[in-house]
Amino acid sequence: MTKIIGIRHEDKYLMERRVAITPLHIGKLKKEGLQFIVERSAKRIFSDSEFENAGARLADDLKDAEVIFGVKEIPVHHFEENKTYIFFSHVIKGQSYNMPMLKVMMSKGCNLIDYEKIENEERKRLIFFGRYAGLAGAINSLWSMGQRLAKKGVENPFSVLKQAVNYTSLEEARTAISAVGHVISARGLPKELCPMVVGVTGYGNVAGGAHEILNLLPSIEISPAQLLGLDPEKAPSNIIYKVIFREKDLSKPLDSAAEFDLAHYYNHPEAYRSDFEQYIPKLSMLLNCMYWDKRYPRIITKDYLAQLYAKGEPMLKVIGDISCDPDGSIECTHKGTEIEDPVFVYNPDSRQPSMGFKGHGLLVMAVDILPSELPREASLGFGDALFPYVKAIADSDFSQPFADLVLPNPVKKALILHQGKLTPAFEYINNYL
Repeated sequence: MTKIIGIRHEDKYLMERRVAITPLHIGKLKKEGLQFIVERSAKRIFSDSEFENAGARLADDLKDAEVIFGVKEIPVHHFEENKTYIFFSHVIKGQSYNMPMLKVMMSKGCNLIDYEKIENEERKRLIFFGRYAGLAGAINSLWSMGQRLAKKGVENPFSVLKQAVNYTSLEEARTAISAVGHVISARGLPKELCPMVVGVTGYGNVAGGAHEILNLLPSIEISPAQLLGLDPEKAPSNIIYKVIFREKDLSKPLDSAAEFDLAHYYNHPEAYRSDFEQYIPKLSMLLNCMYWDKRYPRIITKDYLAQLYAKGEPMLKVIGDISCDPDGSIECTHKGTEIEDPVFVYNPDSRQPSMGFKGHGLLVMAVDILPSELPREASLGFGDALFPYVKAIADSDFSQPFADLVLPNPVKKALILHQGKLTPAFEYINNYL
């Protein structure tokens, strides 16, 4: 029997306005016999009336729903016994801050499906907001560059840009950045920014979104090796250089006689150290778009930044830490920032951050929920990817043993909890509980 589907009001962040299933998708799923209850929300990018017009029932809670879709983590007091929850749980790395939430779900016999683990046979994620994180992150980083230079008294073409959340649409942001590109082509960049080099770590969906924005500017791509040989005196002022950094550019084996091997790197990251520092003095901006966990070398450490700034003001002005791993690959990203207060300046001498654009040091943009700065487009894109799986999840009988569950294979592999117990692929999380 098909269950009633609930759509959460997002309450982890004030500016979280995304939704997993939009009115457009509800209208289509209603034709397949599905029923929806939508928790009322004054801040969601889609209005309550849009959901109601699509055929959903509005409610102040989701007590009548058996399968509940959300985006971010859910407060522990909202979980109900034996229900199925689908959201980004952030537990697969054993994140300590979410272990209490997982314990509550286990005690209540809940089922948990995590979007992050819905993957195909090649382990590529099928449902994600990553592209929109890259889009918003690149917009914000260019805006940050403009504001940072303006505070230093440097007139620059980026100063007219706005934070992504302040554009009415992605298209409006694209138009504004394209206009900046025309100015750069015609007039060039200020000498303080020449040559302007933007480094991008990673090459997945997040990086793809960032490149969509960078490609609106007059730019050419060069290799990391070409970057090292770039002569600032010969570089034109009306071109931005883009450099993509892959794993082999970021790390090298501890054994100087060994060559970099990608499979070995993934299986034995402890056998590698960072090789990224040689490029940092050549960069104006770094967009960090790569996956990272604590097994891998950091690419920028606090110790290195102290050494860099001891030599004087570096070329590197802005880090857009789109991946946003606090104390992670960019060690000075001490926390994910909020949309309302998105940037800080990290002082390499005191090793302390100060919020805003002023102060000595390196400006870091590290908004934790970047896709929510483009909430309508991000929700529609996410809903398109999720749509093929919604009915199967709603129809599944979760009272059956795990081996007998009828679910699409990518979804079944993403089932972290079944009847309150960790499924075989995720039993390792017991080590963190």
